[in-house]
Amino acid sequence: MRADAERSRRRILDAARDVFLERGLDAPLDLIVRRAGVGPAMLYRRYADREALVRDLTGDLLSRLEAAAHQAAREEGDAYDAVRRFVHAAAGLRMGAVIPVLLERLVVDQELIESRTRTSGALDDLIRSAHESGRLRPEVGTGDLILLSIRLPRPLPGGLSRLDTDGTLLHRHLDLALDGLTTQAAPAPAPAPAPAPGEPLTFADLVAAADRPNATD
Repeated sequence: MRADAERSRRRILDAARDVFLERGLDAPLDLIVRRAGVGPAMLYRRYADREALVRDLTGDLLSRLEAAAHQAAREEGDAYDAVRRFVHAAAGLRMGAVIPVLLERLVVDQELIESRTRTSGALDDLIRSAHESGRLRPEVGTGDLILLSIRLPRPLPGGLSRLDTDGTLLHRHLDLALDGLTTQAAPAPAPAPAPAPGEPLTFADLVAAADRPNATD
């Protein structure tokens, strides 16, 4: 695929991910076109229908997750740090928030099954290495990390969304949750957890954000 065509595909898929997450799978495709900054013909020529777009977006997310797992394993010297890096990368892709939305209308074919199997294998390798290092609690499985990656990145409801416009709060909560997955007796010398980003939230912070009137669009 030519480089400019691939860039257009990337813009369409990133826009579709965000629009489907914000508006659901029945969101107007023209909204995706405007968000992507491409001509309507670019989208309709590439995707015969909405289901084809959903399928390609799902396959793309799986491929990017697999690549993130391999990159984390390759570049991190510590196996548990590789797990942490992958979870943060998955959150950055908004995978946990959008995959449950896509599943509502996803037709799984053989190609998607194979992509899912490759991604699962890459994650299993990460978990196995972290277990062997002694830093990841033995009862933590790949599915636990996937569910963690799905639960935390979901958009905050109502006015609470104002608390995390740049994703700092999400990554703070990921760090706090990941610190709870380490063993109590890691091999020496075990590095101390890095400080979680952002500041502690008080109950008053939640109340203030929830009660603040919504800004007019």
